[in-house]
Amino acid sequence: MMLPVALLLLGGLAAALAPRLLARAAWVDREPVLALWVWQCVVAAVLLCCALAMSLTAAAAWGAVRGHVFAPAPRGVIDAYALHAYGPWAGAVAVVLACGGAWTAAMLTREVGSARVRRLRRRAELRARAPRLPGETAGDRLVVLEGERPEAWWLPGTSPRLVVTTAALRRLDRRQLDAVLAHEQGHARARHDWLLHCSSALARGFPQVPVFAAFRDEMHRLVELAADDVASRRFGRLAIALALVELNEGRGVFGPCPTAQAAVERRVDRLLAAEPRLTPARRLRLTAAAAFVPVVPLLVTFGPALSVLR
Repeated sequence: MMLPVALLLLGGLAAALAPRLLARAAWVDREPVLALWVWQCVVAAVLLCCALAMSLTAAAAWGAVRGHVFAPAPRGVIDAYALHAYGPWAGAVAVVLACGGAWTAAMLTREVGSARVRRLRRRAELRARAPRLPGETAGDRLVVLEGERPEAWWLPGTSPRLVVTTAALRRLDRRQLDAVLAHEQGHARARHDWLLHCSSALARGFPQVPVFAAFRDEMHRLVELAADDVASRRFGRLAIALALVELNEGRGVFGPCPTAQAAVERRVDRLLAAEPRLTPARRLRLTAAAAFVPVVPLLVTFGPALSVLR
């Protein structure tokens, strides 16, 4: 039973330390794409620890599972794991972890389904408010709606559209509008919607686990920073910063009292500060270090087998 316990402790250690280390890291806002990668690797390592612990305890509890898990392995490898010594708690631990996995899948299915319903509802509203005119084609990516509030959003799907209101068009010049389009396309190309779905599913499914709540909050923040960088590389930091100001100025975002959109002010400050990126060598080191995090549970799990086979 020591190996599953070690895996669960390793997952708990990663879940406890990683958010604190990332919160203190000064490079996160400068490299949002890299920070997204690090967060994904950490959460993948936590989930992998649970999945591997479930597999080992289930193999110890039930012979049918053991036959599938260790099917191609020689007898010496099976003996190295000492499954007979796991005790009567192995089955209970496996069932609890399996229920956690099933609950995660259910929450993800619910999250994706809810997002699809919301998207279909918005498309129906869009067709009602802006029916296609003669000469327009399904490939037109820009849809203009009558509206008093300056708004712009990307509507994903088989025919993705950038939707802007007439108030936004009055406030934005051509370069700023192109920067908004590049920002929203950055979300679409990087499939940020799936990151948000997965993080929200974990946070809602396990609200008592702090690392999943931090994962969700950071995903919502970092995907916006990453999309800002996509737009700034094409049209400059000033263009996307001014577009953010024009779209949010009337909502009290930049006042003395914090609002729900207070992150917009920090995004504008970040764009105007124009802090330099990390050097390529340091980005490579951080990328490799993050990629190694999910490998650690695999090395721990396969350690007994490797020690027999070498």
